[in-house]
Amino acid sequence: MTILCAWMANARKLHSLWWRCTTRIIVAMQGVDLAPRVRFLGLPIITMEPGARITIGEQSLLCSVSSHTALGVMHPTILRALSPDATITIGKHVGISGASICAARSITIGDNVLIGANTVITDTDFHPITPENRRYEKDFKNIGTRPVVIEDNVFIGTGSMILKGSHIGRDSVVGAGSVVTGTFPQRVIIAGNPAKVIRKI
Repeated sequence: MTILCAWMANARKLHSLWWRCTTRIIVAMQGVDLAPRVRFLGLPIITMEPGARITIGEQSLLCSVSSHTALGVMHPTILRALSPDATITIGKHVGISGASICAARSITIGDNVLIGANTVITDTDFHPITPENRRYEKDFKNIGTRPVVIEDNVFIGTGSMILKGSHIGRDSVVGAGSVVTGTFPQRVIIAGNPAKVIRKI
């Protein structure tokens, strides 16, 4: 039994090492700009339109498997640049657990940001508000889009939704399950649907 447990532990370590080595190559081949020492736990889902850009800063970590994060994730981390002009910029030392980050225009995430499991960050409504041709409209000029900015050292709790036009000030905390839209100052806790400032830090 001891030998079996030791073998399983070694197998897990080898599996983890294999993913860490090969995932970086796979992600880079998809056109993502990777700084040194970006780590992946599991394979994220990445799609980019030609001309779009995704950059990930030094020593950031993207977790896509439940065995490597305390709460677990419902799906792999998803990065989607939906239009040729779209940019997703992820800073240094950012931790992402099974989040969906979808940009039609621009999403900027600062340094030292923590993004809790199953969070959604998007700068678009995906479909227009007007009912005519809603299902088939693909031109983002006719769909609501506004840039999203998350400043340095923000902690976003699990299951939150950061919607188009949101700007979260540095050192702030977003409570779990919040729906964020609008501009928020530095060093505050925001929570709720719609999210509001609960208190200063």
